[in-house]
Amino acid sequence: MSEPTIGGAPAPDPDENRRQVLYWRLLARLFDPEEQASLESASLAVVEDIGLPPALLDPQASVDSVVQRHPELAAEFDGLMTPEPDEDGARDRAAEVRRAALASKVLLNVFASGSGTVTAEQLARWQSDAGWLERALGCRPGELRGGGNRAGGGQGVSPTGTGFGGPTPDLSRLIPEIGPELGSIEAGLVKRMHLREVLADPALASRLTPSMSLIEQLLRDKNNLSGVALANAKALIRRYVDEVTEVLRTQVEKATVGELDRSVPPKRVYRNLDLDRTIWKNLTNWDPEEERLYVDRLYYRHTSRKTTPQRLIVVVDQSGSMVDSMVNCTILASIFAGLPKVDVHLIAYDTQALDLTPWAHDPFETLLRTKLGGGTDGTVAMALAQPKIAEPRNTVVVWISDFYEWRTDELFESMAAVHRSGAKFIPVGSVTSSGRGSVNPWFREKFKDLGTPVISGHIKKLVHELKTFLT
Repeated sequence: MSEPTIGGAPAPDPDENRRQVLYWRLLARLFDPEEQASLESASLAVVEDIGLPPALLDPQASVDSVVQRHPELAAEFDGLMTPEPDEDGARDRAAEVRRAALASKVLLNVFASGSGTVTAEQLARWQSDAGWLERALGCRPGELRGGGNRAGGGQGVSPTGTGFGGPTPDLSRLIPEIGPELGSIEAGLVKRMHLREVLADPALASRLTPSMSLIEQLLRDKNNLSGVALANAKALIRRYVDEVTEVLRTQVEKATVGELDRSVPPKRVYRNLDLDRTIWKNLTNWDPEEERLYVDRLYYRHTSRKTTPQRLIVVVDQSGSMVDSMVNCTILASIFAGLPKVDVHLIAYDTQALDLTPWAHDPFETLLRTKLGGGTDGTVAMALAQPKIAEPRNTVVVWISDFYEWRTDELFESMAAVHRSGAKFIPVGSVTSSGRGSVNPWFREKFKDLGTPVISGHIKKLVHELKTFLT
């Protein structure tokens, strides 16, 4: 059936017009905080006409509050911006208008973060709305801001529309850019908070959701806190550390399981009994008359795994540009410190170096002893690290920094000497949740020529690199 025409030209599509009205309002709101009366009234008419609540147009209403009053909408936000194409290829224009209204709500709440002082309640609301945006993009809440893989294995959702301005609001292709942008907005909100006042009030502090940007602010300001405020700050740091530790521990345990050591006799306990092998090996003892199997010998599974004592030396740049790496690496070091036969040493540095090895097993205590910010002089850290390399062949040195140093030649020569000694030297440009981070191009090329290219990206890359050495 052909589309209706007026004077030979296609007639205006009412649903297409409605969708455009909603998107023009979204753009106007994002770029100009002043309300455009004509767009507001037209959008209200559209929303009411398609049976959605007017609260979707209220910039003060969180997605949570809308869903609480209209629970049937919750499922519509899941995968909202990764729509599947219709099987027959036809466009459901009415459905596109509905998606446009819902997408506009969550996008406006997240990206129009306003200005001025931010309260703990406002930060919590934004974090919740960001979680709804992540759900709309096919991610778990917190996953995109943390830089993790997409739900369902990390392969992502193939874009099926034509982008924001196309038939369906599909932003899945922009996920690599959206994640870091969300982190930047969240960091800005945290900086606009009167954090000390919030921490001094237990009720307000309890509304804070731990995030990397919040932890950064707490670590920077911890020496200016005392009493209730300091206790609340420590509690937030502890919560964040515990949450990240649980995720990383699972990754490390999966990556550091050694091969079975068959030279060690299996323990003869019931949980190690290999029932299938026992039956197979004793089949010759089957008595057909009694229909009974007589077992001469029990067989047990080998469970001992080969492990070699290894020394892991982690050196972390704690200057202002490396806060995310500092937090992640102290947690990672503590997890490796808990593995059998892994001797972990932890060094943090800016213009001075600090040996944090006595606290390497406890990332919370380690972070409380860090001093974020300042300049960078890796030579002071190397002076602490080199004496720890007693057996080079059984030592791995992980050096995390952006490598913007002022004594470049001297530091690189000492790193090259560590590599030539037989120790495994792993330079890491960033061990962040998002994978963002710059690396000094001079060092990048030098490490490449040395045969130890810089690892830069998600923390999983470092875990993968370490597993072959520590198993």
